[in-house]
This record gives sequence, structure tokens and C-alpha cells, in this order.
Amino acid sequence: MIRWSKKIVDSSDKFQHSIAISTKGSVYLPDNRREMYAALTVFRFPEQRIHRAFAAMALFRFPLSRRQDITCWKLMGTGRNGTFDLMPDLSQWAVMVFMEEDPRRGELNLTGAELDRRLYGDRITGKWSDWGCETWTILMEVVDGHGTWDGVELGSRSGTRKTIEGPVAILTRATIRWTKLRSFWTHVAPVAKRFFNAPGVIYSVGIGEAPFFRQATFSLWSDIQQMKDFAYRSEEHREVIGKTRSERWYSEEMFLRFKPIMTTGALGGVDPLPLKARS
Repeated sequence: MIRWSKKIVDSSDKFQHSIAISTKGSVYLPDNRREMYAALTVFRFPEQRIHRAFAAMALFRFPLSRRQDITCWKLMGTGRNGTFDLMPDLSQWAVMVFMEEDPRRGELNLTGAELDRRLYGDRITGKWSDWGCETWTILMEVVDGHGTWDGVELGSRSGTRKTIEGPVAILTRATIRWTKLRSFWTHVAPVAKRFFNAPGVIYSVGIGEAPFFRQATFSLWSDIQQMKDFAYRSEEHREVIGKTRSERWYSEEMFLRFKPIMTTGALGGVDPLPLKARS
């Protein structure tokens, strides 16, 4: 639900854009922005404190909504099988933020704890510590993309085409039409299974703001070519992509590609990117 919106016309660049603040923390961006940075943190609760997760989803909204340097933020649940999934993992949750400036601010040797603090503030990082959460954060630069998330376009508009050497991160998300839920979940299962075992996949997690119909997959790949091989050479994946268009499964969708910059923390005692990237 949009609380308020305001139209602004930039006569010098002849761009028109909206600035909107919503209860989901989304803000429209100027069309002439140059760069965009994003961070995803996956956090796991100890089994005896899983009930704290529901409190966190409520408590974390307030400090995030007050941050002027965060362009867009999302608090999300996760699935159990690394991609779109009907079964939630109640011990594992996620937060994603988008910013127009690199939160490292030129400090290339920034500690992981300081990065998390700059991204989310003391209130959130303090709760993670108090509750004994395991956290893993990846900081990235948005390279390119298309589509929208709650009406917000988050793809980079640097004006130049960037290439990524080495690991690449991908976010695909969609709002599934209620009338298409059965068809979507029937066809996505074989693709999800193939995706999880695809060559080049370093790590993946299914995330989303709501079960069943607001779904996303974040994935890390060894390189861009292996990601493309799966996207364009997998028969199951091509078939599903075709159906998304012909059957109009989605009321909204987005695809973003990122250049990983820095990771900190661990899941299951392991930082997924460095471990896989070395092999």
C-alpha cells in the first residue's frame, strides 16, 4: 500500500520519475542514476529460538524504513530446497537492500561486522547477535537487469555495458497470478531439481515476501557462461520460460545480474562463495 507519492519532472534531462514510500520499503529511483549496489543477508536462527524469527520480521521493518541511504529493502522468508519452493524453512530468513552508494565508502579492508552494521544498523545486527543467529552477507554491484519489484526498477543505468569476470550472482523474482498458481507449481518442480544440480551453481536460495505467489531465487554461479548454458540449453528451462509468456503466469517479474564484491559470515560454518570459487 502506497502511503504517498509525488511526481517530479527533471527538465534538464527530460526525465520524469516518481518517488514513493510504501509499507514494503520500496522507493522509486531517478532514471538518470549511474550505479546501484545491493546486499543480501541470509540469517539462521538456532532451533530453540525459531519463534524469534516472526518477531524479527516485525521489528526489523522500523529501522529499515528510517534509513535514508537505502533505496529499497525487502524482508523475506526462504524455501528449503534452494530455489522456488512450497515448503518454507522457518529457521532461515533473508533481508535484501539496494543502495545508490557503495557502503564500504572506499574502505576496501572493511570488516564483515562493520559491513553488516553499515548495511542494517546496530539495532538489527545487535538482535542477530543476541539471538545467536548465523548470518551470511554478500555485497554486490548491480550490472544489468530488467523488470520491476513492486513497481520499482532496480537495474543499473550506468550507460555502459559491464562485463563480469569470475563468479556472477543472479536474482529472478516474480509475482504469480492467483489463477496460474497450479500451472506454475506443476511445471517448476523439474526445473528446480535440474537447476540445483546444474554445473557452475555455487549457491542458491529461494526467497520471497509471501508464500506461494511472491517468489524469487538468488543464485551464485562460477561464471556467466555456465549460467547461460543452463538458461538457454536446458530443455526444461526453455519450456517453462515459454509458458511464462504464453500462459501469462506473472503479473510482475524481474531479473537482475550482479558482480559479487564481498562476502562475510557463514551458513553451516561455510562461506559459500570463497569455498567454491577456489575449487
